Amino acid sequence: MASVAVVFAPGCEEIEGLTVVDVLRRMGVAVTMVGLEGQLVHGAHDIELTCDEVVGDQLLDYDLVAFPGGRGGAEKLAANKKLAELMRQRSAAGKWNAAMCAAPTALAAYGLLDNRDYTCFPGFDKAIAKVAPTAHFKEDITVVDRAGKIVTSRGPATAMAYAFQIAEVLGMDTKAIKHELLYDYLMAQNK
Repeated sequence: MASVAVVFAPGCEEIEGLTVVDVLRRMGVAVTMVGLEGQLVHGAHDIELTCDEVVGDQLLDYDLVAFPGGRGGAEKLAANKKLAELMRQRSAAGKWNAAMCAAPTALAAYGLLDNRDYTCFPGFDKAIAKVAPTAHFKEDITVVDRAGKIVTSRGPATAMAYAFQIAEVLGMDTKAIKHELLYDYLMAQNK
């Protein structure tokens, strides 16, 4: 069974992190909520989140580590030296990492978006271009860079697509869960 850690920083977009936790747990994935600074995390919209553990070397053991966005949370993720080193080690080991909304700025700060395809919340691509000028911005809802083993997504409305993409890069079939959650219905209505 795949294992995923979702790292919650103070000021995170709660919907982006909790959607990943919810969808993947429904699929039987072992998902751990990890607090950046402590087990209690105050989100951007005054939702208090209780995490299972705090960032430490255990992040090296997960199949994928995912970041929700939110400007405040992303800034804290980018500035955390311990997390930066752990994420660089994960990347060097060929492990999957994911970030959405403003959080790809943290991956850029760690050097993980150099020469990689990514997406992010509109406007944050300009900040990323300053830190990672060789990164390739795409406007797709989700972007997978298989060479760098990075999944990125745009913002709150794309959180479910982000969660499905994470499941898919981990080798899971998402057809049944998309149907159960009416995602396939929604996509059919938008055609």
